[in-house]
Amino acid sequence: MDKSKAFRRWGMATLIALYFLILIGGVVRATGAGMGCPDWPKCFGMWIPPTVESELPLNYKEIFGAKLKGEVVFNPVKTWIEYVNRLVGALIGLFIFGTFVLSVRTFWKSDKPIVGISLLTLLLVLFEGWLGSIVVSTELHPGMITLHMLIAIVIVALILYIVLRSYEKRLPIEEFSSKQALNFLVIVLIVISIGQVLMGTQVRESVDVLLKTNNREVGEGWLSVIGGKFYMHIALSFVLLVMHYILLRNVKSSTVEKGLIYKTTTYLFAVVLIEIVSGSIMALFEIPAFAQPVHLLFGIVVLGMQFSIFLLMNREYVANHSMKIA
Repeated sequence: MDKSKAFRRWGMATLIALYFLILIGGVVRATGAGMGCPDWPKCFGMWIPPTVESELPLNYKEIFGAKLKGEVVFNPVKTWIEYVNRLVGALIGLFIFGTFVLSVRTFWKSDKPIVGISLLTLLLVLFEGWLGSIVVSTELHPGMITLHMLIAIVIVALILYIVLRSYEKRLPIEEFSSKQALNFLVIVLIVISIGQVLMGTQVRESVDVLLKTNNREVGEGWLSVIGGKFYMHIALSFVLLVMHYILLRNVKSSTVEKGLIYKTTTYLFAVVLIEIVSGSIMALFEIPAFAQPVHLLFGIVVLGMQFSIFLLMNREYVANHSMKIA
């Protein structure tokens, strides 16, 4: 196996691991397990958290209660969900570090931007880990959670970039009759989709506030309590559906050969439909826990596919000099 192929395989494994971490993060939010471990980096003062309350000190509520305003009650399920989330996060750090090492071995002489972006991604992952500790220390501050999500999106985009860039001439440059218009449409879709994900995070934060005041149940009339953010979130989802359909039709009509970009755009439209269905399930059935992680995951997958389409459309600018003549 040549070095570039090994790098691509490792990069794809890293990307899958990142999506898995986002899914686990969605489970944490859906189950309210964000403070399952009230301290960081340890969990209840232990590197491996307990499974029963008897393994904790008798005065553990006094030790950790001040941090959470006296509301600490040991819940082994929530504790281990948050602990697994941290373990997967640490694993992601190792994946990203491996990506950086492989980039140095493979592209130091031929394509230094891949090395530089791999290093930037590693630094962002370290920052993301630190930011996770701030999320805990600020007791799930909404602004910190939103920033945490935004950094995760950037990390996914950077990994996608270096993986696609590493393909050299293996991916053909596809020509479109309306490339400038398609580029503009994809950029608009990316911007709106990022706003959608962040708005969804804010809606979830509003739901968390509602849960605290409603005995851990969403309850009837929750839509009217949350307010306009949710309705805006719904409206934008249908706007995005129409825009993705327009993108698919334009890609189909502006190229003779139905290549990788057309296939990716087709799959993207299907994923957008799944995203809307999962959101509809959340709205109709008072935000069931199983639907929230799926909804979040597909939202990030949509962003990743949009960014991939943009990169594939502009390979002459993404690629290194040796690829410009492809």
